[in-house]
Amino acid sequence: MNSSNSAIRGSRVGAGPSGEKDTGFQAERIQRTYYCFNNHSFSPLFAASAELEELPTELDCPHCGLPAGLDKDNPPQIAKHEPYKTHLAYVKERRTEAEAKALLDEAVAAVRERRERLLAEAKAEIKKNTKANKRSA
Repeated sequence: MNSSNSAIRGSRVGAGPSGEKDTGFQAERIQRTYYCFNNHSFSPLFAASAELEELPTELDCPHCGLPAGLDKDNPPQIAKHEPYKTHLAYVKERRTEAEAKALLDEAVAAVRERRERLLAEAKAEIKKNTKANKRSA
């Protein structure tokens, strides 16, 4: 099911004449080499019009993801990774054991009070419905 509608095969839309060397204006570029802790190096290109102060002093290495700097002899050190902290760990940083016990006791008392209140209301509702049923019977 080959369709031969196109007179030019193997070419993209917008492609110039084959063999054309100059495909457009090439901006001036500068190349900086970055080195990571694992002895990887890479050299991205930057616009020559950019100020040196605007260019990054550290980038992530595309090979390993570690930070990479401009000094080959002294690459950036690996940042210390903190393990994931749970919510409980953050709470323990903010509260002492005594404060935690007081808060827990207060919360447990509130739950008990709510349960007792709901139980009393339910018993009163049952008693009320029982009396209403006896009167109507």
